[in-house]
Amino acid sequence: MGKKNLVMNNPLRILGLEKKVQDKDASMGLVMSRPGLGKTAILVQIALDSMLWGDKVLHVSIGESFDKTRAWYDDILALMGSTEKADSFQTTVAEILPNRMIMTFKETGFSPIKLEERLGDLVQQNIYKPVCLIIDGYDFQGGTHKDLEEFKAFMVRKGVKMIWFSATTHREDERKSAAGVPAPCHEIDDLFDAILMIEPKDDAVDLKILKCTGCSVDPGTSLILDPSTMLIQKA
Repeated sequence: MGKKNLVMNNPLRILGLEKKVQDKDASMGLVMSRPGLGKTAILVQIALDSMLWGDKVLHVSIGESFDKTRAWYDDILALMGSTEKADSFQTTVAEILPNRMIMTFKETGFSPIKLEERLGDLVQQNIYKPVCLIIDGYDFQGGTHKDLEEFKAFMVRKGVKMIWFSATTHREDERKSAAGVPAPCHEIDDLFDAILMIEPKDDAVDLKILKCTGCSVDPGTSLILDPSTMLIQKA
């Protein structure tokens, strides 16, 4: 299967991510789940989708090493390629990998200001200018509505069209917004255009769409995840 078919057959098409990149306004998305359920796997699939469209992606990993973050991409690509023609798929991989850059931060060393400083050097020197940012491991417990608003301003200043975050929920915290978005993001859900929730369900795993502006499906719709690989399945 060639790159075009990988793009068009991707179940993420229902989220309209390619349209969000084309829009004038900056867009923010969020993947939520309890610890260890596969948020990074979903973020990597979102990043790969952008890379297949030809967009540059900056993957910001907070509290994880460069090698571990890169391994997520290697593993997801290996799973995706297991059902494709080897030569064609490897050609596609070689073509899209230059669209990705990984940047790591210590948990105590991350802020929108520090990210902008590091990215600013790359953009100013015409080394790398991302369209999509993946921010994995952001501390929503310590973050505020104002902090997230700063990310929106940051996007406008740097020409970033889309940022996707991950957030960890906890079973014992039952707080939710009116839209059903759980803590710790229940008071900032208005800032996100798309919010996805990973939910184990018997022997399967659902990726529930809690919110999605511009989607082709209604909130409450779920995508199916392969529980053994966490790859999003085509309905």
